[in-house]
Amino acid sequence: MTVEVNESALSIAAQRQMLLRPALEWIARRAEPLVITLGAILVGLALFSLFILAVGKSPADLYRFMYAGGFGSWFSVQNSLSRASPLLLTALCVALPARLGLVIIGGEGAVVLGGVAAAAIALPIVGLLPPIIALALMAVAAMVMGGIWIGLAGFLRHYRGVNETISSLLLAYIAIALMNQFVEGPLRDPASLNKPSTKPLPHDYMLGNIPGMDVHWGLVIGIIACIVSWILLEMTSYGFAARIAGGNVRAAQIQGLPVGRLIAGFTAIAGSFAGLAGMIEVAAVQGSANASLAAGYGYTGILVAFLARHNPLAIIPVAILLGGIDASGGLIQRRMGLPDATVLVLQGTLFIVILFCETFYGRFKIFNPDLWKRNA
Repeated sequence: MTVEVNESALSIAAQRQMLLRPALEWIARRAEPLVITLGAILVGLALFSLFILAVGKSPADLYRFMYAGGFGSWFSVQNSLSRASPLLLTALCVALPARLGLVIIGGEGAVVLGGVAAAAIALPIVGLLPPIIALALMAVAAMVMGGIWIGLAGFLRHYRGVNETISSLLLAYIAIALMNQFVEGPLRDPASLNKPSTKPLPHDYMLGNIPGMDVHWGLVIGIIACIVSWILLEMTSYGFAARIAGGNVRAAQIQGLPVGRLIAGFTAIAGSFAGLAGMIEVAAVQGSANASLAAGYGYTGILVAFLARHNPLAIIPVAILLGGIDASGGLIQRRMGLPDATVLVLQGTLFIVILFCETFYGRFKIFNPDLWKRNA
């Protein structure tokens, strides 16, 4: 009788374990990027604290002012959200090609040329077309320009074997030079003396704020872009094909997948998002195309994408976090006497640690169900 009861109890325990195992495996696989990323952030903050101590300042005060400047008040939150808007789009410029195994770091070029294209197309149509149509045409021009610019890096990668990391970075420098040439030359507003820029947009043709908030509609556009990108990657055959090609290009070619078109297409889509970020900067923030377009959003977007593990949905909270850190630079400068670029040093430290922690993926047994002992 006792033996029968024990066997029955063991059978129930085994059934429960079989039912729980799929859930535990799902949690374990998805916990790895979260745990490692959070650990990398903590390590990066600790290393940056040593730097702050070395210059004779208090890390506790720094992080207190950083929180206050980014999220300590409703004004700070709105400022952080505004700064996060372009980061959402420039991070997608990195995240989408990453699914194909490509490392694009030249989104800054698409941002500045997208802004210039938007300003150029606005010159002849402002006053002739309704604002909503003019803004739509500006967005299309910026996306086409950005798509062509980053798509060129993808084209060179597949058809000529040029490293996309180097080519996209060099194209960014070329783009900034072209922006300066156009803004200081044929597109320059004669009334802009000290700071060359294009003719400013009338107020009616600016991208307004979200009702009840001092945050422009670029935030909503960026969030929608992240959601659409997630759907593209996770719920379409194109996204599945991109993941296959990113895992093994040779296997994808054997299966008949159009690897070349995937690379060119995804890099063009990625560049179009960065170009759209440039249009939003012109239509919602600057009011014209000028040197302020090269604000470094394309480079900060690289950090956002890596922190989010190239997940379009995870990009949303990470971009808001980095936007808050960026927004706190002025308060840190005023209260602690540190340079405004202190937050850039922090971002660089975090990026280095994140890259270093890439080596830890797949090394922890707890996150790899394939290495768990299976009961007979």
